[in-house]
Parts: sequence; structure tokens; C-alpha cells
Amino acid sequence: MIDLSTEYMGLDLKNPIVVSSSPLTESVQSIQRLEEAGAAAVVLPSIFEEQLTLESNALDSDLSRGTESFAESLSFFPAYESYRQGHETYLNHIRSAKTAVGIPVLASLNGATAGGWVSFAREIEQAGADALELNTYSLPTDPRVASAEIEDGIVELVRQVKASTKIPIAVKLSPQYTSIPNLAARLDQVGASALVLFNRFYQPDFDIEGLNVTPKLALSRPEELLLRLHWTAILYGTLRAELAVTGGVHTAQDVLKSIMAGAQVAMMTSALLVNGIPYLSTVQSDLLRWMEEHEYESIWQMRGSLSRQSIPNPAAFERGNYIKTLSSYTLRQTA
Repeated sequence: MIDLSTEYMGLDLKNPIVVSSSPLTESVQSIQRLEEAGAAAVVLPSIFEEQLTLESNALDSDLSRGTESFAESLSFFPAYESYRQGHETYLNHIRSAKTAVGIPVLASLNGATAGGWVSFAREIEQAGADALELNTYSLPTDPRVASAEIEDGIVELVRQVKASTKIPIAVKLSPQYTSIPNLAARLDQVGASALVLFNRFYQPDFDIEGLNVTPKLALSRPEELLLRLHWTAILYGTLRAELAVTGGVHTAQDVLKSIMAGAQVAMMTSALLVNGIPYLSTVQSDLLRWMEEHEYESIWQMRGSLSRQSIPNPAAFERGNYIKTLSSYTLRQTA
């Protein structure tokens, strides 16, 4: 019998498919349906540092400016004026979800400073969350702030949250860093249990008639997976922290690629928003079928088999592959 089980941050999972933060996890009923369809774990919608600040500062309406710059989960939510999920609402959602399902429930915090997270992380732990995902996305616009200062802030933030809680901490990163391996190693050193690759960069659109900049949401596309596979394969085997792939996971083949690159889990949302929650069962069936056809007995057996440290030519992940790719395209066009 094929064994789909895996482990993520010390949590035993029945398979490697985790539903990431989205509207799909904002109600207990939906989370129950996800569990029935085969989800191994769920990440709750993010609560934002700005939301906590709004609550503590009498709902400062001026904070709604610049919402287009925040991370992927924000695009799923209404504007702050109409959506103010407070402290207790979020904690109660954790408690209710933990009571209603048997799969792990991960909370999610989205912010950029330690002050907005440390105390609330303790409350999230007390509410019963199995783990906490820290979404560290921010968009630097001040030319006086150096990249090293930004990365130092992220590392210090994770260090403080880790020191204040006992539950596992995953750090969701964006790909826009000068040296992802260096930042990953530093986060590993301060105790991150997992790195989630990658946050999606939502960019606003330009309204040329109204002379306005407007938020725009586009669901992930399968081709976005390639960037995640690339860095997962490079980082695999170099860290104690585990790896998760998110963004562009749409099929069983995408899940398999993620595991072979070195991920413990593959996170899925957009495909479920498009195809419905029952699509999870299809993905799991396709996963089992492929593994049976290729004589794999377990997820563990294939993990990292296409990572940088496992393939005969590691240059495939480096500059040499860039040259080869461009050359091969030219040859195809002129043949």
C-alpha cells in the first residue's frame, strides 16, 4: 500500500497537500469540507499587523492607504473599513476549527515589525493553533533603507516570535532578496521550523481613465511553480528548517515536483478556488495513481530526488542552465 504520509514542522500529516491561507479557510464549515476532501492541514487567513494596530489605535482610517503593497492574503479580503477581524474573532476561529477537525490548523500573521506580532503570537498558541506561519512580506520604497537592514529586521522579528512561543514557526518569504540562501540560513539559525516559498507579489493596475491605481487580484498560474521548485531544490539539504512550496501548485504532478525538489508539503489554493473543494480528492487520486505506475511506495522515497544535491549536474540550477536554455530556444527557432 502506498504511503502518502509526511511530516511538517513535527506535525504528522496524512499526505503532503496543505490548503494555504485564503477564503477557503475562513469558515469552520469550509475547513470541515477541506478535511473530508483530503486536505492534510490548513492555514487560516492571515490577520494583519495593521488590523491589530487598528484595533488598538481606535481604527485609524488612514491605514487603508497603500493596501496594494501587502502580501497575497490581503487581496482576498475587503478593505479595512469593511473588514475588521479583531483579536478575539481570530482566536475564536482557531478554537472553533481545532474543535471541528482532526487535521492540523496553522494560524497566519502578516506584518513587518516585531511589535505587532510577539504578544499576539502567544495568544495564538494559547488558542490551540498547531503552528504559526509568519508572512513577512513588505515592499520597501524608501531608498535610504538598505537591503541588509530589511533582512536584519526579518531575522530579529522571527527570533523574538520564536523566543516567545513554543509552537513551530514557519516563515513565508518573497523571492525578492539579494541572497535567498543567506537569509534562509539566518532564519534557520534563529529557530524557524520551516520556510514557505514563496509569497506572491500582487501588483496594482493603472486606471488611465480615472487616473487611479487600483488593486488587482490574479490567481496563481502553473508556470509560477518553476521559481518555487528552483529555490526549493537549491535549499534542500542545506538547512534544518523544512521547506514548503506555495504558488502554482495546481495538479498532482505539481505536488510530485515539489516533493522531488525537496519540499515536505505543497500548498494549494488557486486550483481549489477555480475547481472547487472536491478537486482535492482528484489530486490525491492522481497522486496515488502516478506513484503506483512508477513503483513508488512512499512520499519519503522521492523527497529531494531532483534537488541540487541529488542530480548529476548541479549547474542546472546555476548560470550554466541560463545559457543552455537561451541557446536551446534559438536552435529550435532556426531548425
